[in-house]
Amino acid sequence: MVSAPTRFTYARMLLRLRRLIRNDHLILVVLSLVAGSVAGGAVVLFREAISFIQLGFYGSDSERLFADAAKLAWWKILLIPAVGGLLVGGIVRFALPGKRPHGVADVIEASALRGGWMSSRVGLAAAVVSAISIGSGASVGREGPAVHLGASLAGWIGRRLHLTPSLTRTLLGCGVASAVAASFNAPIAGALFASEVVIGHYALKAFAPIVIASVAGTAISQAWFGDFPAFSLADTYLASFWEFPAFAGLGVAAGVTAILFMKAIELARRLAEETPVPAWLKPAGAGLMVGSIGLVFPRVMGVGYGVTEQALLVTLPLVLLIVLALAKILATALSIGGGFGGGVFSPSLVIGALLGGAYGIVATSIFPEYSSGPAAYTVVGMGAMAAAVLGAPISTTLIIFEMTGDYALTLAVMVAVVIASEITQQFHGRSFFAIQLRQRGIDLKGGFETEIMHSIKVGGMVNRDSELVTLDVGLPDLRKMLQSSRTGELFVIRDSGELYGTITLAGLSELAFDAAADDLIRAGDCAQTQPFVLSEDDDLEAALSLLAETGEDRIAVVENTESMVFKGCVTEAEIMAAYNKALLESRHEEHGI
Repeated sequence: MVSAPTRFTYARMLLRLRRLIRNDHLILVVLSLVAGSVAGGAVVLFREAISFIQLGFYGSDSERLFADAAKLAWWKILLIPAVGGLLVGGIVRFALPGKRPHGVADVIEASALRGGWMSSRVGLAAAVVSAISIGSGASVGREGPAVHLGASLAGWIGRRLHLTPSLTRTLLGCGVASAVAASFNAPIAGALFASEVVIGHYALKAFAPIVIASVAGTAISQAWFGDFPAFSLADTYLASFWEFPAFAGLGVAAGVTAILFMKAIELARRLAEETPVPAWLKPAGAGLMVGSIGLVFPRVMGVGYGVTEQALLVTLPLVLLIVLALAKILATALSIGGGFGGGVFSPSLVIGALLGGAYGIVATSIFPEYSSGPAAYTVVGMGAMAAAVLGAPISTTLIIFEMTGDYALTLAVMVAVVIASEITQQFHGRSFFAIQLRQRGIDLKGGFETEIMHSIKVGGMVNRDSELVTLDVGLPDLRKMLQSSRTGELFVIRDSGELYGTITLAGLSELAFDAAADDLIRAGDCAQTQPFVLSEDDDLEAALSLLAETGEDRIAVVENTESMVFKGCVTEAEIMAAYNKALLESRHEEHGI
């Protein structure tokens, strides 16, 4: 028989266990390890799928695709990307929402507007599209698709476990961090990228699980691929602080090039949309054009890490560096604008490396005694270009360090990254991902606060204690009601419940004091018809926008703008109170207060 003290001890242990299980932070720590491992394993499979598809198309699974592609017959180089585009077009049409490839922008949207919810089915289909795109030689990156895949699987876990939006959003960040870490062998950068770009803050409650997931993704990647930097490069060093004006100049050049790169993609997208060809055939046409460029410059095909390494090892002449940079911009614009799946990070690194290498050769020839050598400028160019395109200067800088294993140029990279990012923001205004979201009618400038504005519907805060009159109420009664009204406004309603208009004392004008019209005028005769209205499905942002536009302090709310059935009204004070309450509750939940 168990003694009373023993039973008491067991009871205390069970109570503590239950408290631990209900602890959100502990749940996140455990789930972050699961999500990080799942995402890391998925990225390994994704990279192997790319190699398998590339092996089938080109007979080689090397990341240095250009060397093997150059050995093929010209018609194969021309047609392989077109065949890949044909496959991509078919899958996109039948398997992906919106009939378009998905990537990092969709992850940002899910975090900001959908509480981290993502579909695993869409994530897997998008990964297949990107694997075929990269494996067939399209000039796109693998990191963006890897991020989307990791995030979609992590978001699926959160949805299946019915976690709160805050926990699901953090779990989404865990998937992103693991995917970045597994792709680049860069755990620090993975954690910071997820926090900087997707989550939008560095609160400890979210950051700790993200770090755990990043480490898990790195461990899985290293166990499969080994532990070594992504690139080999020549020895680099910082020759002199007098060289910093040259690094600043490279930042300017990278910022301008980043703007040119993003505008080229946008132009290619618009041209593809205007081309009178079925949408599912457009990637094949883009692939044919990329193959045509590959006939002359095979280095532009695929992810491009082979040519990046050549630039880092200073084996390419000045003219070829410049021409390849322009060709890579064109090939990437055609690939992404034409409908292939894939990211922009790898192309940004390639273009930045080529730009930095060319700039370094010129700078070294002018001031050889102050120059750190072309290889140093290549590293700096990679960071500046990628940061400007992605809009993530902190994590991009760390990715460059962890990919190259070179920390000697820390200050130089930071200077160029800041200048390039500032130029892009001032003269282009947005990162590549923000541009993609804007094209879909989504503006996340408000970040976390925007999510709150979109998450609260007007229907949930309607004040139903409104002062109503029917169309046949006489003028004397209207005067009395307005004089005793709390708001100075009456809503005129049809017998069927539809909103007809509004009446105010000022709106009555001379009728307010003309007794001769008492037997002639009814509410329907003096009402201001076609009033400003909100529907129950409108959100806070729409409500505040209409209030600001009209100058009114209260707006009528109807079921919808077709039925016009009156439901009540909302005021600016009520809207702001609901917003502040939701913001405070979400902040408390986010930070574990």
